[in-house]
Amino acid sequence: MEATTPTPPHILEQAERLMRGAHSCVPEKGLIEKLLKAERTGKPLRIKLGLDPTAPDIHLGFAVVLRKLRQFQDFGHQVVIIIGDYTALIGDPSGRSATRPMLSQEAIAANATTYIDQLAVILDRARTEVRFNGEWLGKLDFAAVVRLSSRMTVAQVLQREDFANRYANQQPISLHELLYPLAQAYDSVAIEADVEMGGLDQTFNILAGRDLQKELGQDQQIALFMPLLVGLDGAKKMSKSLGNYVGIAESADVMFGKLMSISDALMQDYFVLCTDVPMEEIKEILAQCAAGTMNPKDAKRRLAREVIALYHGGEAGERADAEWNRVHSAGEMPTEIPEHQISTEAVKGGKVWICRLLVDASLSKGTGDARRIVDQGGVSLNGEKVTNNAEEYVLDSLNDAILRVGAKRFVRLRV
Repeated sequence: MEATTPTPPHILEQAERLMRGAHSCVPEKGLIEKLLKAERTGKPLRIKLGLDPTAPDIHLGFAVVLRKLRQFQDFGHQVVIIIGDYTALIGDPSGRSATRPMLSQEAIAANATTYIDQLAVILDRARTEVRFNGEWLGKLDFAAVVRLSSRMTVAQVLQREDFANRYANQQPISLHELLYPLAQAYDSVAIEADVEMGGLDQTFNILAGRDLQKELGQDQQIALFMPLLVGLDGAKKMSKSLGNYVGIAESADVMFGKLMSISDALMQDYFVLCTDVPMEEIKEILAQCAAGTMNPKDAKRRLAREVIALYHGGEAGERADAEWNRVHSAGEMPTEIPEHQISTEAVKGGKVWICRLLVDASLSKGTGDARRIVDQGGVSLNGEKVTNNAEEYVLDSLNDAILRVGAKRFVRLRV
């Protein structure tokens, strides 16, 4: 019986770092095998990430995958970003309960340009190859599409939970949607991917790439799945459309305030997925919070500083921390306060009703909500608490006044 050659320690270390925070790898030992192959052949791995350019603002949830790609680059491998200009004409149906509208060529081009600019904030541009899948999909004639379609069955596609649910509920599934996983799988063939990255919502599409590569005689890519980062609401995945996101291009102060609002239960995921703090140190921080020897608020301040340091630098994180502490602990006003021009619609007879003013300044959802906030003592004007929800103010007296709601929201009024 032949003795197996032990895996070199540096390969094991690379695999451990690359698997940090990952949900799973398919096949389980595939990553080590790929790393060994790259070392044996001297050929960098090709790491694929496919993007449909439908939401060009990058937030921490999306950055989870991008940061993992950067780790591959730091180990000498090549990242291939595929901008799905062609598949965006279909619209990825993953996780959808209805057909997604197709994008125009103009919208695709504009979003793709924004993506490329923002990716450079995290990725090493020298080790990033950007491709548009129209380059190969656009060359397929109808006969080629038919031949390619023969490699995947309808039964396979209908195994997807989203399609299966829509089919069971008699909701329409267009034929073009069935082609999406096939098109994404062909992207892996076109660039000869060794690894494909993605979230768990892309499981079917990524595994389809493995199957198609095998069908066409290529070495199969491995699938490295990252968990979906839960957003600030603590319930759903981080999404700009849901408003529960932290954008990496947002100011340090805004990022800090948002990160301080996460629940204690989310701290571990955010530390592991969004920072470079060593795992042992993360475990110690969380253990101290659980034992009561560290205030969770202080742990979140550390988390916020670490995240901000990645995108704005360490000094920005320290300044944001000091500003947050000054405003929220010492009860002082922030250094920079957004301004709001009072609209003419809010003015009646030269006066402004406080509830209408709150709505006008986007500090309440409606006048009913505004009354509730005032009654609860959550509104102040120039440092004086507003106690009467029927209060009216002469318009001219409001110029340069500071309107505050709760502990975090301020606006400087302009007439």
